[in-house]
Amino acid sequence: MTMEFDPVVSPQLASTAQLCPPSLHRWLHWSTSIEKLSHQEEVIDTTTEDKQITKDVIARVNAQLEQQTQGRLFAVIHAGGKQFKVTPEDIIIIEGYWPPLFGDIITLDKVLLVGASDFTLIGRPILSPELVCVTATVIEKSLSHIKTHFRKKRRKQYMRINCEWLRALVWSTMSPGDYVWDTD
Repeated sequence: MTMEFDPVVSPQLASTAQLCPPSLHRWLHWSTSIEKLSHQEEVIDTTTEDKQITKDVIARVNAQLEQQTQGRLFAVIHAGGKQFKVTPEDIIIIEGYWPPLFGDIITLDKVLLVGASDFTLIGRPILSPELVCVTATVIEKSLSHIKTHFRKKRRKQYMRINCEWLRALVWSTMSPGDYVWDTD
């Protein structure tokens, strides 16, 4: 009994297929078959259409920023190791040590996303400082409530009392840039 092989199968695979059981022979034929290539489709080049759509969207966003018709803005910022979605005059609480003191006006440079009702600017990973500027004022800097960490050791009971700092920030202003950059 002789076995017929697909011409695509290499001589090394053909010699191993003669020594293998029929199930493995079917797998070898399936895994090396050229028939799988016939089901692939041709990728259509849409870069010119995508560039035109991008230019149209950028033009609309620039028109809204120029006419000040974007409405209420929101931003996703990164501060204190966490992300916060904020709008003007929101109060956020940042836990842990942070150097700014009460009354300091700070600029939040790590802006991940800015949006309005009609558009959203997404940074990869953050937006450029020339594109958007977010400032906040520290309105409070105080200790949090006392957190007790209780660990039991045999015949030696003790408690650890740890306090963590909290900072309350009010996000006062956000000014988007005059124009969104064109991709060309």
